[in-house]
Amino acid sequence: MAKKATSPQVYTLLVEVGRGPDDGLPKNATGAALLCYSSGRDEAEAVRETVAVLKSADLKPLDVTSYGTIAERDAEGHDIGDEDRALMDRALAENAVIVAETTVLKGDA
Repeated sequence: MAKKATSPQVYTLLVEVGRGPDDGLPKNATGAALLCYSSGRDEAEAVRETVAVLKSADLKPLDVTSYGTIAERDAEGHDIGDEDRALMDRALAENAVIVAETTVLKGDA
């Protein structure tokens, strides 16, 4: 996990989730990949909060990949659009987890 931050920052997280009985995913879905923006004092806190929110929505988090803070992503040359930056600002202002994108996963079964 990343080093501790002194003030909250927004982390970009990709969370793979499995099914829950009342998760709201389509019937033929096997799970989903969720692009989330989550505020936290450090990466570990952002991950914990995101997992807790998704569990409360009856999703089953299986794996979390962090792409870091906006500053880290900018330094790596990621192309971050205005809409995503606005969602990141909102996550920070509201101390929230925002699901920016959902990709439904479907299996052969």
